Amino acid sequence: MKSKRFQALAARPVNQDGFVGEWAEVGLIAMNSPNDPKPSIKIENGKVVELDSKKRADFDMIDRFIADYAINLDKANEVMSMNSQELAKMLVDVNVPREKIVSLTTAMTPAKIVEVVGYMNVVEMMMALQKMRARKTPSNQCHVTNVKDHPVQIAADSAEAALRGFDEHETTVGIVRYAPFNALSLLVGSQVGRGGVLTQCAIEEATELLLGMRGLTCYAETVSVYGTEPVFIDGDDTPWSKSFLASAYASRGLKMRFTSGTGSEVQMGYAEGKSMLYLEARCIYITKGAGVQGLQNGSISCIGVPGGVPSGIRAVLAENLITTMLDMEVASGNDQTFSHSDMRRTARLLMQMLPGTDFITSGYSAVPNYDNMFAGSNVDAEDYDDFNAIQRDLKVDGGLRPVSEDEVIAIRNKAARALQAVFAELGLPAITDEEVEAATYAHGSKDMPDRNVVEDLKAAEDMMKRAVTGLDIVKALSKHGFEDVAQNVLNMLKQRISGDYLHTSAIIDKDFNVISAVNNCNDYMGPGTGYQLSEARWNEIKNIPNAIRPEDIQ
Repeated sequence: MKSKRFQALAARPVNQDGFVGEWAEVGLIAMNSPNDPKPSIKIENGKVVELDSKKRADFDMIDRFIADYAINLDKANEVMSMNSQELAKMLVDVNVPREKIVSLTTAMTPAKIVEVVGYMNVVEMMMALQKMRARKTPSNQCHVTNVKDHPVQIAADSAEAALRGFDEHETTVGIVRYAPFNALSLLVGSQVGRGGVLTQCAIEEATELLLGMRGLTCYAETVSVYGTEPVFIDGDDTPWSKSFLASAYASRGLKMRFTSGTGSEVQMGYAEGKSMLYLEARCIYITKGAGVQGLQNGSISCIGVPGGVPSGIRAVLAENLITTMLDMEVASGNDQTFSHSDMRRTARLLMQMLPGTDFITSGYSAVPNYDNMFAGSNVDAEDYDDFNAIQRDLKVDGGLRPVSEDEVIAIRNKAARALQAVFAELGLPAITDEEVEAATYAHGSKDMPDRNVVEDLKAAEDMMKRAVTGLDIVKALSKHGFEDVAQNVLNMLKQRISGDYLHTSAIIDKDFNVISAVNNCNDYMGPGTGYQLSEARWNEIKNIPNAIRPEDIQ
């Protein structure tokens, strides 16, 4: 006989997930591997000669880069002599200001910082994250993709996503050669939704940089770094080559961040027996040493690896926290799907949503999951109402806002028509009225007519050969009567000249004011301090369309 209780449990979605016991030798351990190095530092004549129990003669290239560029040596000896548990208490203590903590945490070694957060449970990490994030105001990022790489759908979905509150939009491709169209469509659609939205197209690094230089994207983040030397070598990269690429973006006035995440080294087979969190700490230090303003982490596309081992989701929260401890922007993941369980998905989300991060998700799928070309997301377009309800239930700002159906239909239609005008002016394959109508009311690519892919790809290649730029898009929009959208795109191009949005944790509001860690520094020190919901923002969050209002009751 079989237990009917256990039969019922076996059928639950969570039991479709993959779980594995700890296996330190191959790196299948989230935190506190017996093979993690002991914290140490020795400095002679201003040079680090020992880092985390390793002599300089034995450094690999990551050790050398971190030792030479990533640690504040002025306070290193002081903080390395401090008790790690006491340092963890300082992170949680609301009476210890962020600036005092940062002066210490930026002087720690990777092994030391991992030891410190190892004393903390997830509630304590969330308390620390609320204080340590760089920008006071939390925000959110989304993915806008579809399996057809349909440009009209991308424009409409991006416009809706901007209306719903996402400050950054990211796209990628199913077919690589569609990248110019996807970038163009995202730029136009986002600026229809609201001026000031930052957009990017995740593609191979040379093309991604070129799209940015042409003014077709506004930032980049898919510049990956890794925690062991063999994984870097496998990708024909070094910390120095990544730093050079980062400087190329900065020199063109383009915001950028690196990407990393727990579990990547395990997936590549080069974890060297170290814990996922220790290796991710090395990635975070590489980012700091390269002078990059921020990092996307939170396991990202590797989330199934930490998600399968004990304390894995805790380690993901810890890597987000460490990034803020090194005084950088954190785009904290919650992107790729990792579980069949709605309960596990929500628990993973709340680790970042409750304390708030610079970008709580990176990103939230603004399309149904079948259209998400980043292998699905932890939250998607079908979760909008749930997400808004959680904001309302907990009085927490997750960066989104309730919207009406009429608003969405109108903004999607305008975005589709704006892109139709741009394609016509640039001599690209025509966008039909049928496509505009379909995109106006579509949920996903299943609702969209097919395009002539061969003609699109030829035109996208020709568009790049003709060196079409953001200014050409401005002219096309203006000529066809979309003056407001043209002005928004032009204002985004102007950001390259001022450079203000290169500051740590920068976003741009609807009036094109840059909000960053410089002018919106997180000053949380307990109840009533730090970011507080304004009355207007709280009214926006709580007034969901399906709430019964007293005046509606007879």
